[in-house]
Order: sequence, then structure tokens, then C-alpha cells
Amino acid sequence: MKIYIDGKYCGEKNAKISVFDHGLLYGDGIFEGIRAYHGRVFKLKEHIDRLFYSAKAILLDIPMSHAELMRAVVETCRENNIRDGYIRLLVTRGAGTLGLNPNRCKDPSVIIIADHIQLYPPELYEKGMEIVTVATTRNLHSALNPAIKSLNYLNNVLAKIEANNAGCEEAIMLNAEGFVAECTGDNIFIVKAGQLMTPPLSAGALYGITRGVVMDLARAEGVSVAEPNLTRYDLFNAEECFLTGTGAELIPVVKIDGRVIGAGKPGPLTRTLVDKYRALTKSSGEPIYE
Repeated sequence: MKIYIDGKYCGEKNAKISVFDHGLLYGDGIFEGIRAYHGRVFKLKEHIDRLFYSAKAILLDIPMSHAELMRAVVETCRENNIRDGYIRLLVTRGAGTLGLNPNRCKDPSVIIIADHIQLYPPELYEKGMEIVTVATTRNLHSALNPAIKSLNYLNNVLAKIEANNAGCEEAIMLNAEGFVAECTGDNIFIVKAGQLMTPPLSAGALYGITRGVVMDLARAEGVSVAEPNLTRYDLFNAEECFLTGTGAELIPVVKIDGRVIGAGKPGPLTRTLVDKYRALTKSSGEPIYE
């Protein structure tokens, strides 16, 4: 595997950063997870846009332009012979001192890893998964805005630990007001009375790229899409439920906190959206191989 670090490619064993990098010391940095399908990088522009939004929010100057980052992502896929895979793009604050002050970090680092990913067992996509609600709440907007995809993911990690302890692959995180925010790494959707619903961004949901694609696909099918505040009660009484994320794609949920959702199997709208999403990934994206 060849890993891109600040304009150069390194072998996996030689891909190193300074122990004084504030991305390591303090989680001071940002990232994007991106997918490649059929020799194309899916929604690359949107991911790079979001990376720059995160950078602006934490006053981090990315040392490359939007176009340069897009080219670097595509070239890293090409260097690793990736046609179908996962790209992790990181920008760290760079090496500095042991103090917290980000002004002591002169040169941010850009790292790109192109590899493969399988978040969940294949059978869960066919049969659906069980998830639980955990006690760890989503970060407050006034503390660390969930819209920022920062390298400090401990809030999500703690929730994931609770999910694992409960024997589940994923977990629902509520916000401080008790409304559903999102899962540890995915956005959540439900279907009720023919309407597709997902928590609003103001509830602590990430500005998910896959989330937006699915909402557009549903509207194109004539399905009404809404973003109301949702409670656990709303989830328990949904007709269908599924999660979305770059790594997860679309995965059905058939049980939440021990309550069977709908008929206990992936619902018709979920299956339709899965098919539409997969069709879109076959024909859309930035070409890796000209």
C-alpha cells in the first residue's frame, strides 16, 4: 500500500508522522471518509467541500487547493490500483510543541490512505441489524459542533463501546434534550405513513453526504422527506428504519432497544433506496482511470 503524506508516497511501514503532531497529541485535525466504486470516486467534490468547511470552522489552513486535493485523492487511488475501495483523507494541525497553542504548529499535514473497508457483516445488509440507544449523548453545538468532522472522535468512540458491550454493531445517540441525533458513525432514517424522516442537523446530526444523496433519491421517487425532531418513541413505532454513511452505505435496521421495527425485515422503501443508491454509484463520480 502506498500512502500519500504531504506530496510524497510512502510504503505502509514507512508512513509516519511526528509524535509532536497536534493531530496525535490533541485530536486537532479533520478528516473525510470517501468511497470509490467501479473506478470512480463517489461525490468527491462534496467531500472536499465539507473538508474545507470543517477546516474553516477550526481555523485550519489546508496547504492545498480544492482542485489539488481532488487530484491527490484520485492519484492515490491510482497508485494503489483501487477501483472499489475506501479513501481516508486527513489534515492535521501539524507538528508543534507539547503546549495546546495551535499557533505553534507551522505546517499542517495532508494524509491520504486508499484501501478497502467492510464495516458490517454482509448478512446484515440482507436481514437488517439490531441497534441500541446508549447513555453517551451527542456533543453540544456550543462545545464541539457535530458538523465538524474532527480527529477528536472520542464522543463517538465511547458510544461505540457501549454498543459493543450490548452486543450490537451500532448505537443511537441522543442529544442533551433527549432527541435522536444520529448513530456513532451513521445518520438514521425512519419511514412512517409513507414519509421518510431523519433528525435535523440542529439535533446533532452530521451533514452526511450519503444522507443528502438518499434524501434526493427519495424525493425523485415522489416520497415526502421531513427533518423533524425525533424521539425513541418515534423510532420504536416506525414502519421502516435504516442507517446511512459513506462506509455503511444504506443498511436496514430491524430492531431497536429490543423493539421489532415494522415487520422485522428490511422494508420496501429501504430496498428501493438501496437499489437506487447502488445504481447511482455505478455511473457517478470522479474517474480514477481515464
